[in-house]
Amino acid sequence: MLQTVEQETGVSPQWSVIWLHGLGADGNDFAPIVPELVRPHWPALRFVFPHAPVRPITINNGVPMRGWYDIVGMDFRSRADMAGVRESVAQLDALIAREIERGIAPEKIFLAGFSQGGAIILTAALSRTAPLAGLIALSTYLPEAESAKRVDGAVQVPVFMAHGSSDPVIPQAVAVHSAQALQALGLDVEWHSYPMAHQVCAEEIQALGDWLQERLGAA
Repeated sequence: MLQTVEQETGVSPQWSVIWLHGLGADGNDFAPIVPELVRPHWPALRFVFPHAPVRPITINNGVPMRGWYDIVGMDFRSRADMAGVRESVAQLDALIAREIERGIAPEKIFLAGFSQGGAIILTAALSRTAPLAGLIALSTYLPEAESAKRVDGAVQVPVFMAHGSSDPVIPQAVAVHSAQALQALGLDVEWHSYPMAHQVCAEEIQALGDWLQERLGAA
């Protein structure tokens, strides 16, 4: 089981958000977003921020750092080490199972991810047959989008997908292509674009809060 940083916004949470960080960061990276995102009248949530394993990253001269998979080249059609992607999806599945064991219904579990972390949650959704509350995919893409398939009985899940129009790490065109691929596979994608780089902005957090509020039934 991956080590995690956790925050609960109230007692006995009945909702969970499992949030995967980007390359080279760790589970502490997005913990400060909780007070900016959460609204006072929402039900209690548990935020789970796992630490990715440390692994050599080919594109960074093999320097070891926290990452959900190796990046082996520049071409987004083949840059992700899919064996590493599948390994991280399995680790994510274990975190989901732990939340269910802790009393959270699967339909009340959100998966969130930034950059590499987003690539993992999008891949995971294509093979998941149990319910989920939704996916939050920030500044990210779907690995091998051209050949991506959903397993029979894969869950229908809403997706909040946001990207920066000036992102130098993952060009927005790559993210748009991924969103289109997800929609073609039957996922309900709500797309947002912001005039920013590879980051998160205040307008994005506001829009994500609105999207979460609809699904939390906390209007």
